[in-house]
Amino acid sequence: VQLQASGGGLVQAGGSLRLSCAASGSISGLLFSRSNVGWYRQAPGKQRESVARLFSGGSTDYLDSVKGRFTISRDNAKNSVYLQMNNLKPEDTALYYCNVRTPPLFRDYWGQGTQVTVSS
Repeated sequence: VQLQASGGGLVQAGGSLRLSCAASGSISGLLFSRSNVGWYRQAPGKQRESVARLFSGGSTDYLDSVKGRFTISRDNAKNSVYLQMNNLKPEDTALYYCNVRTPPLFRDYWGQGTQVTVSS
């Protein structure tokens, strides 16, 4: 399974970006729809952290600092997951990774990372 992330860039504080991640390879639409998906980020010198997760049942989980600003969504027909980021802050600057966790063994797949840089 390959994950291709895109949509990162340089934006001023208060701006918006939309990250996209498309899964391809040995993952069917049915398996993707049953998978949990998420976005993680890692800033220089810091550990990778979970930003937003969307579970197969529809529930979501967000990092406290992004609640109300970021929205995760998915399009199972396109094997894709998205992260809409609004009101971006300099502290959101990081390399963002998409993740797909497939059942039944919760195997993790990762995208290559897309850089988000927010200037003050």
